[in-house]
Amino acid sequence: MALLCSGTACFIALSLLCLCDGRGMKGRGRNAATNLQRFTGCAVREFTFLAKKPGCSGLHITTDACWGRCETWEKPVLDPPFIESHQRVCTYNVTQLVTVQLPNCSASVDPAYTYAMALRCHCGMCVTSTTECITSG
Repeated sequence: MALLCSGTACFIALSLLCLCDGRGMKGRGRNAATNLQRFTGCAVREFTFLAKKPGCSGLHITTDACWGRCETWEKPVLDPPFIESHQRVCTYNVTQLVTVQLPNCSASVDPAYTYAMALRCHCGMCVTSTTECITSG
């Protein structure tokens, strides 16, 4: 499961406001959707993805991931590279590894599939050793 970060957003790291206990917007109903449209920040939120690998059937997994919009800005400066950037992405702060068994795997394929579940998220630098960071331009 890879994170895809671009500018101010990370996807599988999806994040918005948590007016609650750090567990995201679960169970917040229609008002939560309205709050999410206005939210700037990073929080844990429920997310579903399809886990798959060659030789096994896919399995839909619902887990916690990071989601949000973080403050990003640039300003021109006189010295090279002629721009000062402050770019943060919504990313994992604390995770827990979870392993599930994929269904219908070939005899030669290990059915174990491990992914990171978000426990805490924050606005931070995109770390290329753990996150796929995409820049445009």
